[in-house]
Amino acid sequence: MIDPSDSVPPLRVRALNEKSVDRDGEYVIYWMIANRRVEWNFSLQRAVEHAEYQGKPLLILEALRSGYRWASDRMHRFVLQGMADNRAAVAGTKVRYFAYVEPEQGAGSGLLERLSERACVIVTDDFPCFFLPRMLTSTAKRLPVLLEAVDSNGLLPMRATDRVFTTAYSFRRFLQKELPGYMLDLPEPNPLASAEIPEFGQLPRGLPQQWPEATDRILTANSDILAGLPIDHSVGPAVFDGGRSAALATLDRFLADRLDRYADERNQPENEAASGLSPYLHFGHVSAHEVFAKIVQRENWSPEYLAATVKGSREGWWGMSREAESFLDELITWRELGYNLCSKTDNYDRYESLPEWARTTMEEHAGDARPQVYSLEQLDAAETHDELWNAAQNQLVTEGRMHNYLRMLWGKKIYQWSKSPQDALKVLIELNNRYAVDGRNPNSYSGIFWCLGRYDRAWGPERPIFGKIRYMTSENTARKLNVKKYIKRYGRRTGVQKQLWD
Repeated sequence: MIDPSDSVPPLRVRALNEKSVDRDGEYVIYWMIANRRVEWNFSLQRAVEHAEYQGKPLLILEALRSGYRWASDRMHRFVLQGMADNRAAVAGTKVRYFAYVEPEQGAGSGLLERLSERACVIVTDDFPCFFLPRMLTSTAKRLPVLLEAVDSNGLLPMRATDRVFTTAYSFRRFLQKELPGYMLDLPEPNPLASAEIPEFGQLPRGLPQQWPEATDRILTANSDILAGLPIDHSVGPAVFDGGRSAALATLDRFLADRLDRYADERNQPENEAASGLSPYLHFGHVSAHEVFAKIVQRENWSPEYLAATVKGSREGWWGMSREAESFLDELITWRELGYNLCSKTDNYDRYESLPEWARTTMEEHAGDARPQVYSLEQLDAAETHDELWNAAQNQLVTEGRMHNYLRMLWGKKIYQWSKSPQDALKVLIELNNRYAVDGRNPNSYSGIFWCLGRYDRAWGPERPIFGKIRYMTSENTARKLNVKKYIKRYGRRTGVQKQLWD
C-alpha cells in the first residue's frame, strides 16, 4: 500500500495538532467541510490512502451547521443538494458516508469528538476563509488523534509561497515561473474507485440516536424541510441548483456553448458568456483541477507549448487559444490570488488590509460631500436613483449571483454612497455574503476589496470622494456595455425566484 506521506504533495498537507496516528483505531475519518465532492479531491485521496496503509475502513462525515453567519435557505439548499449527490456517489462502495444536518443551533456539538474516540486519524479540508480556520484550530485541540488539513483549493499549493502578492501582475509572474512544477500534479479523478479498504462496520453505540443521520427527504431541501430549520428564511433559494451533478452540467455547458465567446463577451451582461462556476468552486462541488483538466483536453495541450520566457502577461504564456487563456487567467491567477492573501493574513476582511496608498487617498477625501448617502436597508431593497445599480442588486437578491463586471460597478457606487470607506466595506460584505452563493470566499473578498484599491494602483486625475481610487460610473458603463435588456429584466423585483424554486 502507498504510504500516505508519499502520496499527496507534502506542501498540501498540514498537521493541525501534535497528536499521532492511533494504529489501534477502528477507522479513518474524512471530515468534509469545504471540498464537498468525492472526486478530484486531494483531501479524500489522503484519507483513502491512510485507510489503505492502516488496513482500516473509511468514514466520510459531512455536516451542516445551522448557526453560521448568513445561514439561510439559499446557502442550506445549495449544500444539501450537494450532500444528496455525495450520498449517491458513495453508495455501493465500502465507504460509510454520514450526513448530519443540525436541527437546531449547537446540536452537532460533540459529534466529531465522539467519532474520534475510535479513529486512527482524521483528515479535513484546508480552506483559508470564513469561520473554517478558527473552527479547525479550536477542534484540533480537543481531538485525541492527528488532524490533518489538506489543500485541494487550486493548482498552486497555498504554501508554495511565503509572501502576499499585492498585484495580479506580480502573482502572474510568480505563477509563470513556478506553476509548471505543480500544474500536472493533479488529484485522482475517483479515489474511491480503486480503494483497497475493508467495508465500514457499525457507528459507535448510541451515536445515531444522539446525532440522527440526515434522511434522503432532508437532503431534498424542499421548502418544507428548509422551513423547519433555524436559519434565515427571508433569503430564498438561488435560481440554480447546487451539487455535483449541477456543477458538471454547468461546466459542460460552458465548454460547449460559452468558452468560445468568453474572451470577447464575458463582460457583456446580456450575452451570458461567463462560466457560472464560481458557486460550485466555492462549495467544492467541482474542483479547479478538474476544470483545468477539461480545458487541457479541449485544447489538446501539453506543457511543451508553454512560452520560454516569463513576462507576466495575461495572454501568450500558456500556448492555448485566446479564449482558453482568458478563462485560465480568471480561474488560476485571479482566483488563487485571493487564496494567497487569505492563507497568509488574518485581516483579509478588514479595512486595515487595504494598501497604504488607498487608505491614504480615501482618508484625504473623507470629508468630501457625498451626492447621496444610502442606508444598508435602502441598498438592500435597491432603492437608489441609479437604475443600473438597482438592477444589479436585484439580480443578486433574487438569483444569488451578479454579473461579474457589474459587481465592480456595484461596489464602487456603494463606496460613493457611504459616509466612509469603513461603512462601505460593512455594507459590501453584508450584502455580498448574505445573498451571493459564491460569497464568504477568498475570491469574493478580492472582488469587494478591489473596489477600494486592493490589487490595483493609484489612478488620475484625482477626483472628489474617490481620490486616486479607480473611478467607475453607471453612465460610462452603460455606454461601454449593452445593458438595456439587463435593466428591463432586473429593474424590479418579481416573484421569479419563488416560482422557479416551487
